[in-house]
Amino acid sequence: MNNRPNRPIYLDNQATTQCDPRVVQVMLPFFTEHFGNPHSAEHAMGRFAEEAVEAARAQVAALIGADAREIVLTSGATESNNIAIKGLARFAAQQGDPRKRIITAATEHKCVLEAVADLEAEGFEPVVLPVRPDGLLDPDAVREALSVPTLLLSVMAVNNETGVVQDIAALAALAHAAGALFHTDAAQAAGKIKLDVEAMKIDLLSISGHKLYGPKGVGALYVRRRPRVRLAPLFSGGGQERGLRSGTLPAPLIVGLGEACRIARAEMDADHQRIAALRDRLMAELGQAIPGIHLNADPTHRIPGNLNLTFPATQAQAMLAAMPELCVSTGSACSSAEVEPSYVLRALGLSDDQAARTLRIGIGRFTSPADIDAAVAMLARAHAASPSHPSEA
Repeated sequence: MNNRPNRPIYLDNQATTQCDPRVVQVMLPFFTEHFGNPHSAEHAMGRFAEEAVEAARAQVAALIGADAREIVLTSGATESNNIAIKGLARFAAQQGDPRKRIITAATEHKCVLEAVADLEAEGFEPVVLPVRPDGLLDPDAVREALSVPTLLLSVMAVNNETGVVQDIAALAALAHAAGALFHTDAAQAAGKIKLDVEAMKIDLLSISGHKLYGPKGVGALYVRRRPRVRLAPLFSGGGQERGLRSGTLPAPLIVGLGEACRIARAEMDADHQRIAALRDRLMAELGQAIPGIHLNADPTHRIPGNLNLTFPATQAQAMLAAMPELCVSTGSACSSAEVEPSYVLRALGLSDDQAARTLRIGIGRFTSPADIDAAVAMLARAHAASPSHPSEA
């Protein structure tokens, strides 16, 4: 049934993705013969590494319609989000900007929610907006929150648990109309949906390499140049990345990130169609096998690879225990150590019981039709065999 009998079936592509073999291939020489420091531009090996880093920077920029000079290389989206939010707030405070309000959504990744919350101790006013049951922000609620002078509106492009796609261009327009800047955490969006920072009028955008079939430990922050967005660095050092992110750049990882972005840009449409077809197949087969299964959040405004499903009568943890050969998630991977139900699902209005019966399924580039069929069989068996829990209407 499964074409990889000795390997678990991986359907958790929102937590992380397999590093594409083509990405690994271009990275390998930079661990061995091309090991020069990209900041040692006075000799040939350093210049070779520097040129590779700059080529990768251009590939990242091309994926989102940016200029290469607008890309700051980081360790991942968590760092990018922190630099964007805290860096913007602290630079504004240093310049005497009177605006203190920073607005975000209740379903943001923890690193955004915590970064915004941390700024309260520095005199800023965090505002966390609720979302509708479909996972989308209410534009009227955003407009009302922006009626108070606001420094920044930060809203993720694609939610990491539900796969819901926010209307980023419309939200950016609301922010700018109110005199605020706009940041989006695009960790789950980059390489999966089309992003154009110019057309969407985005001021700051965060990317994570391991969410788009690149390596872990590398990411990027887009910082608009015209009109220029100014940030204060979070830590001190040698002044690399135009002073915004000091530290020696990891050339192998950056080369991998660039290649991942190149592949994503070239193959996004084909990936989208194939993954959407697999998702529809999985949902149709599960609907037949488990009557009463429920898809959470908006059914249309979502990336093709995500299904966030509440099962009618079985605890998700019990199902996971009954099918160790299937890799799916009960919530955000970054908060999986917590036993309490997902705050994202609570924000959508799910009860604790419903959240406890919910699994996140993430289909990706390397998922096969055989994987889908095997996963349906495993999920159906686990649901039937696991102890039931009283379901709620």
